[in-house]
Amino acid sequence: MTTITPKLRPSASARLAPAAPSLWRVIDAGGRVIGHVQARADRRGTRFRARRYHPPTRAFRDLGDFWSADDAVDCLRFSR
Repeated sequence: MTTITPKLRPSASARLAPAAPSLWRVIDAGGRVIGHVQARADRRGTRFRARRYHPPTRAFRDLGDFWSADDAVDCLRFSR
């Protein structure tokens, strides 16, 4: 699998920081980590999964799969 580095639209109020291959931390304008975006291969192209850590269960919860990194980041921003 080739390495994918998603680019967010210039107006995005969050940024991505590499966390692992095909995984990025989503950091809001205040510097807080609000979740992760994971690139996943799909037979139709690359999907971006929005994930958020759930402290009570000590596990990540998948919020959805999207065709763009921007949409995955928006999911994390708006679901807080």
